[in-house]
Amino acid sequence: GNIFYGSDGTLVVGRGVFRKGSDKPEPIPASQRGGDHFRNFVDAVRSRKREDQTADILEGHLSSALCHLANTSYRLGKPEPFHPRTKAFGGDKEVYETLGRVEEHLKENALKLEEKTYFLGRRLAFDPDKERFKEDAEANGLLTRAYRKPFAPPGAAGA
Repeated sequence: GNIFYGSDGTLVVGRGVFRKGSDKPEPIPASQRGGDHFRNFVDAVRSRKREDQTADILEGHLSSALCHLANTSYRLGKPEPFHPRTKAFGGDKEVYETLGRVEEHLKENALKLEEKTYFLGRRLAFDPDKERFKEDAEANGLLTRAYRKPFAPPGAAGA
Protein backbone atom coordinates (compact mmCIF):
# COMPACT_ATOMS: atom_id res chain seq x y z
CA GLY A 1 0.00 0.00 0.00
CA ASN A 2 0.88 3.67 0.07
CA ILE A 3 2.14 5.46 3.16
CA PHE A 4 2.48 9.22 3.33
CA TYR A 5 4.64 10.70 6.08
CA GLY A 6 3.69 14.21 7.19
CA SER A 7 4.82 16.63 9.86
CA ASP A 8 1.88 15.74 12.16
CA GLY A 9 1.51 12.04 11.46
CA THR A 10 1.18 9.34 8.83
CA LEU A 11 -1.56 8.50 6.33
CA VAL A 12 -1.81 4.80 5.54
CA VAL A 13 -4.07 4.35 2.53
CA GLY A 14 -6.92 2.03 3.45
CA ARG A 15 -6.23 2.22 7.19
CA GLY A 16 -6.52 5.88 8.15
CA VAL A 17 -4.49 8.66 9.70
CA PHE A 18 -2.03 7.94 12.50
CA ARG A 19 -1.21 11.03 14.56
CA LYS A 20 2.31 11.34 15.94
CA GLY A 21 2.65 9.25 19.09
CA SER A 22 -0.42 7.11 18.38
CA ASP A 23 -0.61 3.56 17.07
CA LYS A 24 -4.38 3.72 16.51
CA PRO A 25 -5.72 5.03 13.20
CA GLU A 26 -8.27 7.82 13.00
CA PRO A 27 -10.83 7.32 10.23
CA ILE A 28 -10.81 9.88 7.45
CA PRO A 29 -14.06 11.90 7.51
CA ALA A 30 -16.33 11.28 4.52
CA SER A 31 -16.09 14.97 3.59
CA GLN A 32 -12.33 14.56 3.05
CA ARG A 33 -12.32 11.27 1.11
CA GLY A 34 -12.71 12.76 -2.33
CA GLY A 35 -15.11 11.25 -4.80
CA ASP A 36 -15.62 10.94 -8.52
CA HIS A 37 -13.41 13.83 -9.60
CA PHE A 38 -13.80 13.15 -13.30
CA ARG A 39 -17.61 13.19 -13.05
CA ASN A 40 -17.45 16.44 -11.09
CA PHE A 41 -15.18 18.00 -13.73
CA VAL A 42 -17.53 17.00 -16.57
CA ASP A 43 -20.57 18.26 -14.66
CA ALA A 44 -18.86 21.61 -13.94
CA VAL A 45 -17.87 22.02 -17.61
CA ARG A 46 -21.43 21.29 -18.70
CA SER A 47 -22.98 23.71 -16.20
CA ARG A 48 -20.30 26.35 -16.88
CA LYS A 49 -20.46 27.23 -13.17
CA ARG A 50 -17.18 27.44 -11.32
CA GLU A 51 -18.99 26.91 -7.99
CA ASP A 52 -20.00 23.40 -9.14
CA GLN A 53 -16.37 22.28 -8.82
CA THR A 54 -15.59 20.41 -5.61
CA ALA A 55 -11.98 21.62 -5.83
CA ASP A 56 -10.39 24.72 -7.27
CA ILE A 57 -8.64 24.08 -10.59
CA LEU A 58 -5.36 25.54 -9.27
CA GLU A 59 -5.47 23.05 -6.39
CA GLY A 60 -5.86 20.26 -8.94
CA HIS A 61 -2.94 21.60 -10.97
CA LEU A 62 -0.66 21.83 -7.95
CA SER A 63 -1.68 18.38 -6.67
CA SER A 64 -1.09 16.68 -10.00
CA ALA A 65 2.17 18.62 -10.48
CA LEU A 66 3.63 16.84 -7.44
CA CYS A 67 2.98 13.49 -9.14
CA HIS A 68 4.49 14.75 -12.40
CA LEU A 69 7.61 15.95 -10.57
CA ALA A 70 8.05 12.53 -8.96
CA ASN A 71 7.56 10.81 -12.32
CA THR A 72 10.15 13.10 -13.93
CA SER A 73 12.67 12.18 -11.24
CA TYR A 74 11.88 8.50 -11.73
CA ARG A 75 12.16 8.65 -15.53
CA LEU A 76 15.59 10.28 -15.24
CA GLY A 77 16.76 7.87 -12.54
CA LYS A 78 18.88 4.74 -12.60
CA PRO A 79 19.07 1.32 -10.97
CA GLU A 80 21.14 1.13 -7.80
CA PRO A 81 22.29 -1.90 -5.82
CA PHE A 82 20.22 -2.35 -2.67
CA HIS A 83 22.50 -1.10 0.05
CA PRO A 84 21.09 1.13 2.82
CA ARG A 85 24.45 2.75 3.46
CA THR A 86 24.71 4.15 -0.05
CA LYS A 87 25.80 7.77 -0.41
CA ALA A 88 23.11 8.38 -3.04
CA PHE A 89 20.85 10.23 -0.58
CA GLY A 90 23.44 12.64 0.77
CA GLY A 91 22.90 13.40 4.45
CA ASP A 92 19.11 12.93 4.53
CA LYS A 93 18.57 11.04 7.79
CA GLU A 94 14.85 10.40 7.18
CA VAL A 95 15.55 8.76 3.82
CA TYR A 96 18.10 6.41 5.38
CA GLU A 97 15.67 5.54 8.18
CA THR A 98 12.95 4.78 5.63
CA LEU A 99 15.33 2.68 3.54
CA GLY A 100 16.31 0.79 6.71
CA ARG A 101 12.64 -0.02 7.41
CA VAL A 102 12.20 -1.23 3.84
CA GLU A 103 15.32 -3.37 4.19
CA GLU A 104 14.00 -4.98 7.39
CA HIS A 105 10.62 -5.65 5.79
CA LEU A 106 12.21 -7.27 2.75
CA LYS A 107 14.52 -9.42 4.88
CA GLU A 108 11.49 -10.64 6.85
CA ASN A 109 10.12 -11.82 3.50
CA ALA A 110 13.29 -13.81 2.78
CA LEU A 111 14.58 -11.67 -0.08
CA LYS A 112 18.32 -11.73 -0.71
CA LEU A 113 18.93 -8.01 -0.89
CA GLU A 114 22.52 -8.34 -2.04
CA GLU A 115 21.08 -9.69 -5.31
CA LYS A 116 18.51 -6.89 -5.70
CA THR A 117 18.49 -3.36 -7.07
CA TYR A 118 16.04 -0.50 -6.72
CA PHE A 119 15.38 2.40 -9.01
CA LEU A 120 16.62 5.75 -7.67
CA GLY A 121 15.09 8.85 -9.19
CA ARG A 122 17.37 11.74 -10.04
CA ARG A 123 17.58 14.60 -7.54
CA LEU A 124 15.96 17.65 -9.11
CA ALA A 125 15.80 21.30 -8.12
CA PHE A 126 12.48 22.90 -9.05
CA ASP A 127 11.51 26.57 -9.20
CA PRO A 128 7.82 26.66 -8.21
CA ASP A 129 7.34 30.26 -9.38
CA LYS A 130 8.54 29.53 -12.92
CA GLU A 131 7.33 25.90 -12.84
CA ARG A 132 10.65 24.82 -14.35
CA PHE A 133 13.59 22.74 -13.19
CA LYS A 134 16.70 24.72 -12.31
CA GLU A 135 19.52 24.20 -14.81
CA ASP A 136 18.18 20.87 -16.13
CA ALA A 137 17.17 20.94 -19.78
CA GLU A 138 16.52 17.19 -19.85
CA ALA A 139 14.05 17.40 -16.96
CA ASN A 140 12.40 20.51 -18.43
CA GLY A 141 11.96 18.60 -21.68
CA LEU A 142 9.66 16.20 -19.83
CA LEU A 143 7.32 18.96 -18.62
CA THR A 144 5.41 19.04 -21.90
CA ARG A 145 5.35 17.36 -25.28
CA ALA A 146 5.07 18.22 -28.95
CA TYR A 147 1.37 18.59 -29.76
CA ARG A 148 -0.40 17.67 -33.00
CA LYS A 149 -2.53 20.21 -34.81
CA PRO A 150 -5.33 20.98 -34.11
CA PHE A 151 -4.94 19.71 -30.53
CA ALA A 152 -2.19 22.08 -29.38
CA PRO A 153 -3.04 24.63 -26.70
CA PRO A 154 -2.33 28.27 -27.62
CA GLY A 155 1.40 29.06 -27.47
CA ALA A 156 2.49 25.40 -27.32
CA ALA A 157 4.95 23.71 -29.68
CA GLY A 158 3.03 22.55 -32.73
CA ALA A 159 0.25 25.16 -32.37
